Amino acid sequence: MKSAQLPTPCYVVDEALIEKNLEILAGVMNRTGAKILLAQKAFSFYTLYPLIGRVLCGATASGLYEARLCAEEMAVPLAREGKKVENHIFSPAYREKDFEEILRYCEHIVFNSWRQVEKFGLRAKGAGKSIGLRINPECSTQETHAIYDPCAPGSRLGVTAENFRVRPDSGEDAISSDILSCLDGLHFHTLCEQNSDDLEKTLDAVEEQFGAYLPGMKWINFGGGHHITRADYDIPRLERCIRRMQEKYGLTVYLEPGEAVALNAGFLVTTVLETLHNGTDIAILDTSAACHMPDVLEMPYRPPLEGSGEPGEKAYTYRLSGPTCLAGDIIGEYSFEEPLKEGDRLVFEDMAIYSMVKNNTFNGMPLPAIVLRRKDGECVMVKEFVYEDFKGRLS
Repeated sequence: MKSAQLPTPCYVVDEALIEKNLEILAGVMNRTGAKILLAQKAFSFYTLYPLIGRVLCGATASGLYEARLCAEEMAVPLAREGKKVENHIFSPAYREKDFEEILRYCEHIVFNSWRQVEKFGLRAKGAGKSIGLRINPECSTQETHAIYDPCAPGSRLGVTAENFRVRPDSGEDAISSDILSCLDGLHFHTLCEQNSDDLEKTLDAVEEQFGAYLPGMKWINFGGGHHITRADYDIPRLERCIRRMQEKYGLTVYLEPGEAVALNAGFLVTTVLETLHNGTDIAILDTSAACHMPDVLEMPYRPPLEGSGEPGEKAYTYRLSGPTCLAGDIIGEYSFEEPLKEGDRLVFEDMAIYSMVKNNTFNGMPLPAIVLRRKDGECVMVKEFVYEDFKGRLS
């Protein structure tokens, strides 16, 4: 299938661009010995899991279904090739009814509180699992995205230094030795689309507040939010941070980027349905910000659009909008060399991440088709969604 034949809206994931990102990540692993995992919460396009798993060390999950997806689509296929894939999981709180199944899928289990460690940790340890605790270094490096700041005041994510030293349930001055000795590693995740200078700052806070516990650990997990494959990312600084933990404490270092695996490696192709004017020129697309690219409203941000300019930069400026009843279903304002007309195709860039994993069918909007663009340029239809996909979610 050629690009011009694709139905719209559709997501297109570019295999060659994914491989380019994987090469960068592989370079970090090869030079440092760090282990990099795919964070499925950003990118769960499992058609490419065998490709990703051949390069990275595995994947990390935020719940049972992602853990199962890694097991079925990455671990099992690559086991046939003789490669062992690591399957990690973190959740703010686990459900009892899920935990036995999680034990079947995951080798690394990270808990969010001492209570969760007490409730599930010893059982997991007895099953031969590697156990971790998420910490909160209370070091905010977010400037514009407070919704994504796990170190904000009142955060539910991770144990603070105060609660690490004092058991909330007993008021004792130290964590009980059996629970503390259960831990194999510490995990922190404080970044969102950030460079390694913020990681370095966070690492200073981690050492200051939790450094006394690091010599007793086997590993440390830097979490996600590292924009390693971005053009201006400071990889040498990242590698210094990794070696710092390896050389000072003898720790295995994990990183869990999601965006970096698929950054700038996907597109959302859409068609102009209508144009109108109400104080400004408006184009209504068959793609919805609310349904198909929800981070546009949630972050919020203005996604890049192939061949367009900033408002007023080119001759014709349009407010690009979705077809739902939501008044705020607006993607952004873009300018073009020529007037838009019904039937024109537009291509939004960087649409592999936090799109397919977050989209929805509000207003009965059809979900975009999912397409894989092979390295030879051929487009392969992976999935098309129909009415039954919408109906089946509702009752």
